[in-house]
Amino acid sequence: MIKIKKETLADGSTRWRARGVSVGRDPTTGKRRQVTITRKTKTAVEAELKRIGYQVDSGTYTPRWDGAVSEVLDDYLKSACFERADNTRVCYTGALLPARERLGKRKARSVTRQDVEDLRDWMLAEGRRRGGSRGTPLGPVSVRQTLGRLSAAFDLACQDGRLSVNPCRYVRAPSVPKRDGTTWSEAELRRFLAVADADRLAAAWRLTAYGLRRGEVCGLRWEDIDLAARTVTVCRARVLVEGRVVEKEPKSENGFRTLPLDDVLTAALQALHDRQVTEEMEAGTAYAASGYVVTDELGVPVGPDWFTNEFRRLAAKAGVSKIRLHDSRHTTNSLLAAAGVPPHIRAAWCGHTEAVNERTYTHARPEDLAAAGAALSKIIGAV
Repeated sequence: MIKIKKETLADGSTRWRARGVSVGRDPTTGKRRQVTITRKTKTAVEAELKRIGYQVDSGTYTPRWDGAVSEVLDDYLKSACFERADNTRVCYTGALLPARERLGKRKARSVTRQDVEDLRDWMLAEGRRRGGSRGTPLGPVSVRQTLGRLSAAFDLACQDGRLSVNPCRYVRAPSVPKRDGTTWSEAELRRFLAVADADRLAAAWRLTAYGLRRGEVCGLRWEDIDLAARTVTVCRARVLVEGRVVEKEPKSENGFRTLPLDDVLTAALQALHDRQVTEEMEAGTAYAASGYVVTDELGVPVGPDWFTNEFRRLAAKAGVSKIRLHDSRHTTNSLLAAAGVPPHIRAAWCGHTEAVNERTYTHARPEDLAAAGAALSKIIGAV
């Protein structure tokens, strides 16, 4: 039977200790493991003996690990970012920066639910360090991203046997207020296209109205477009990563897709192709043929930020509601829904997934995508 003894420390204070407490055998070496329990009271030692005994018997005991939170985060990022795109790595790393600042040097096992809630409250009050005035509040979306990544990191540490509990488990994340006016009506989309059709890159704005992501439009090459078959194949994207434009594949298999083109968009793409041929002839050696669809007058592919700014300029000129460029995808999806296009077909069209049941048990066939294309053409056809 384990003996609990009272001991006097050098400073005169007392502690209660139980030495040689068996916590099972090391799964690797097979050697017996023992720990010492030290508490201020005998009752606390007895309670800890019961707790450890239960965990050992149930196979849930976790040996004490004194690593810091920063180590937990580093291990998580190494695992979570394996074979992920650069922009995903940047997103995950950035989301965990507030946790590093506030908790990084703490022993991971010492972090409590209250500590994580304090982190949440600090972020909501003064946590901004990038992209604005330092010391101002962060939005609920940013806070939720941090809490989500932090919880995943602690979960991994628990799975690895380093920790016995995830302190984020019962922390409530801030709610995200519903945004109003984030999509255009059919009339507004038509007004935007009436202005955009007069732009040199009219085809690009039509592709945006088709629901393609900014990176997908900027990443299109002429080899991805078959004007004879009237199709566009989405197979890459040009995105910003830490201020650099990089080309990457779609982030999931659903992102790879071939969509039918309507008459208006086919004609717009043909016109843009012909224009680029003329521009190359006029520019001569100054022309930098890149093979991209969306370029400037010298063949240089436009940057994602430039594309966003041009979208805002055209939208302002059209006098429509102010929305984000990405909200044009929401507009497309909403208009397709209003036209009666089924959810799983809309998901296939936009390159993302539906709920598990629809993703697993329903499938979008080529003729279904043709129906979606026909519906969209009817909505935003010739202005």
